[in-house]
Amino acid sequence: MNKSFNKASQAGFTMIELIVVIVILGILAATAMPKFTSLSGDARKASLQAARGALSASSAMIHGKYLVDPSKTSIAVEGNTAVGLTNGYPSPTDDFAKAAGLGDDYKATASATSLKIEPNNIPPSMTKCFITYTPATAGGIPSITTPDGYTCD
Repeated sequence: MNKSFNKASQAGFTMIELIVVIVILGILAATAMPKFTSLSGDARKASLQAARGALSASSAMIHGKYLVDPSKTSIAVEGNTAVGLTNGYPSPTDDFAKAAGLGDDYKATASATSLKIEPNNIPPSMTKCFITYTPATAGGIPSITTPDGYTCD
């Protein structure tokens, strides 16, 4: 049997084959899309957990420097940033947020009693996507908390 194969007759895919491939890709995309859309909230939560760790580690390091010299009222960290102290731990200031490395990606709002950290560029509807640093009380340690109903979705 001698069959000849003509390459010129095989110019490409048929229209049906192309449509079938496009339909299959559409089904796969529709199935996978919901999984990827919910990842942004998880990413914001993970980012805040990282910020919580940075605040906790920085607080411990600053407290360690304070224990070396308890007469200090502020500690110089990260270059020349002076972080004020409350009961031997960092005061809730923007300088403490900078010393913890929370710069461009986070918004720090300091008050006399706490430091609120939230990710930049979150929708206004996300009112519970933040952490709060509260300085140490006399003889105590600082706390880093999340609000009730904490969500970043």
